[in-house]
Formats: sequence, C-alpha cells, structure tokens
Amino acid sequence: MSKSGTLDLATGVGGKIEKKQVLSAVEKYEKYHACDREAEEERKANYIDMVNKYYDLATSFYEYGWGESFHFAPRWKGESLRESIKRHEHFLALQLGVKQGQKVLDVGCGIGGPLREIARFSGTYVTGINNNEYQVTRGKELNRIVGVDYTCSYVKADFMCMPFADNSFDGIFAIEATCHAPNVFDCYKEIFRVLKPGQSFANYEWCITDFFDPNNSNHRRIKREVELGNGLPDIRSMGQCIEALKHAGFEIIWDKDVAIDSPLPWYLPLDKSHFSLSNIRVTALGRFFTRNMVKFLERVGLAPEGSQKVQAILEQAADALVEGGKEGIFTPMYFFLARKPSVTDDLPT
Repeated sequence: MSKSGTLDLATGVGGKIEKKQVLSAVEKYEKYHACDREAEEERKANYIDMVNKYYDLATSFYEYGWGESFHFAPRWKGESLRESIKRHEHFLALQLGVKQGQKVLDVGCGIGGPLREIARFSGTYVTGINNNEYQVTRGKELNRIVGVDYTCSYVKADFMCMPFADNSFDGIFAIEATCHAPNVFDCYKEIFRVLKPGQSFANYEWCITDFFDPNNSNHRRIKREVELGNGLPDIRSMGQCIEALKHAGFEIIWDKDVAIDSPLPWYLPLDKSHFSLSNIRVTALGRFFTRNMVKFLERVGLAPEGSQKVQAILEQAADALVEGGKEGIFTPMYFFLARKPSVTDDLPT
C-alpha cells in the first residue's frame, strides 16, 4: 500500500538527504536546469547526482499523488487511472512474452509498483535496478508489506553500468525510466549486453514528437519545463531512440506512440480543468490543498525547508506536460519491442 497521509508526505520530502540540506539540494538541482548549453552538458555529465537529487526530493510527492507506479497510461472511458496503469503494465508483460519462472529485469524501477504487478501477473522473478537509495529502501518495504520478497528484488546500481553478467535475463523492460540516461545508445547497449540472445526488451520512452519545432520558443519552453520538473538531461526524438536501438544491436519488432489511440488523453489526470474524485490529489483542488498543506507543514517545522519549492517545481512540470500533450509535441508512451538476435540467427539453414 502507498503512503497516503500528509505526515508521510512531509517526513518523506528529501528522501535520504538530511532535512537541513533539502533547500540547498533544491537550489543545486535548479542550477542543473539553467537555460544555457553549459547547464545541459553539466546535467549529462552529472546525471547521477541530478537524478538522485530529483527522486530524493520528489518521490514522496509522487507516491502521495499518484500511487506506487510512477507512469502514465492509455485510458478507456469509464476506466479509473489505477485500472489503466495496471492494464498498461499487463500489456507490456504480454508483449515481452516472458514465461513463469523466468528472470526479468526492470530498468529504473522506482519504488517497484510495475515490478510487483508484472511479477504477480506473469509468474516471473523480477529484479529492479535503481540508483536511488531512498527508492530502493521504500521498494523493499512495499515488497515486505505485500509479501513478494521471494519473487521481487532490487539492486542499487547505475543502469548505465549494471553489475550483471552478460546474457543474464530472459526479458527486460523499462517504463518511462531510460529517459534519464545521459546517452541513450550507451544505455541500450548495456541493456543489450545483459539480455539473453533471442529475448526481448520492451520500453515506454518519453519523447518529443515530429510536431516539436526547435525554432518555436513556446515549444522550447515547454520542453525545458518538462526536463526541469522530471529530472531529465534532455528529451529525445522517437527517431533517435530507434537509431540507438539498431546501433546497439537490437532488431525492432514494432514501435508506436501508444498515446495516439488513447480514448482519453494521457495527460487528463494532470489537467487542472478536469475534476475526478477518484484521483482528487492531482486535480486543481487537490493541488491547492497540497500546496497550502506543505506551506503549513514547512512553517511549523514538520516538513523540511525547501518542500514548497519542490512542490512548485512539480506543479510547473505537470502544467508543462499538459501543454506538451495538448500541443502534440510530447509523448510519455512511445512504445517499442526490440529483440536481441539469437546466436543461431546467422547460421546457414
């Protein structure tokens, strides 16, 4: 079960950062996203520190407002957000084609919501790799609560340099996580290395679409605000991802922006003009309550100084995501299924 109380949110802000250091961590994080080329290069060079700061600061807000699975999903009319998220995860597991008892890797697993769901749905053993200590600790706690310690595990490590032997896993997936990689080719190449020959890698990737115009100042602003509010070094195009996959050695089975066919817009839960009792915490009313609650808790010392700034960054990011979705220049659900060639593929028949 997710932490849902206001005190859980207040005490969780900052993750493993010392509470008195939260404000300085926020300020350092903001400097990574200054509006110049030098800051972009610094984000890529120091991506571990940037992403760790982001998730230390943001995880308790994510869990409070969104639940255990930190991702979007296509959604049917009459379907709850949680139902759509589970269906999204089941779809990925089915595409991956893993079988009961096989070993699967979740790259950038967050606090393990998808990991636990896919392990239970498919009967597989799922390992999550995550370089954020706070999220790994929280994920292990949630595993114990629901009793999946035997089938679900975590490794704290950088997914750009994984501590696994070659050809270790029967399937690999990532859900809105490899967007944090400073170099997408190096990331996919490392995934290729640890995947068994003949097996598949399934991914939902954050991408700019063909409608993004780099000469449009509004488009650039939206992209920059999405990067700031989500701990991203840069947002890539779908074409860049496909080229990186091919260069890493993968065969592309199929790919598509699955957000296009969603009956309800993927960004609807974040749209302030939309109201939902079932997901009230991310509505305009819910955000108003959270904003003032955090302000009060910080003032009385129950939340660390800097909590309001974190909340403001996340609100700005939510608004930018909605803008990007409405403009059609951004998608969080570019899906691809790629296969590592079998060692027998090139043998004569």
